[in-house]
Amino acid sequence: MFTTKLVKRGGKLVYPDDKSKLNFQIFIDKLADGQQVEVFMGLTSDNASLAQIAKVHACIRTLAQESGYTFDEMKRIIKTHAGLCYDAGDAEICKSFADCSKMELALAIESCVEIGRDFNLNLS
Repeated sequence: MFTTKLVKRGGKLVYPDDKSKLNFQIFIDKLADGQQVEVFMGLTSDNASLAQIAKVHACIRTLAQESGYTFDEMKRIIKTHAGLCYDAGDAEICKSFADCSKMELALAIESCVEIGRDFNLNLS
């Protein structure tokens, strides 16, 4: 999985730094000939981006497949690990990813990466 930010300069979308460009090249090099990729682009803001939501869901799906948990069970585990859930007496309430800030979703993605390490998965 590969995510990046691009900047419009001189009428073109370009990488903001050499590290982003290198990460893209590494991703491309790992693709098999004829393999398809899905691309999503959106404008950045302080709110969670659709790309972040898509990434966290893709990570959760992979973790669920590898761990034997259902998608919803793994989603709850990730949200709890990322601090997006709180105890409301007799129930645990978790924040929707759609209502999260960029920072909160970054924490959820990092939780996926950390838990993925336990399953020998590289989700970064």
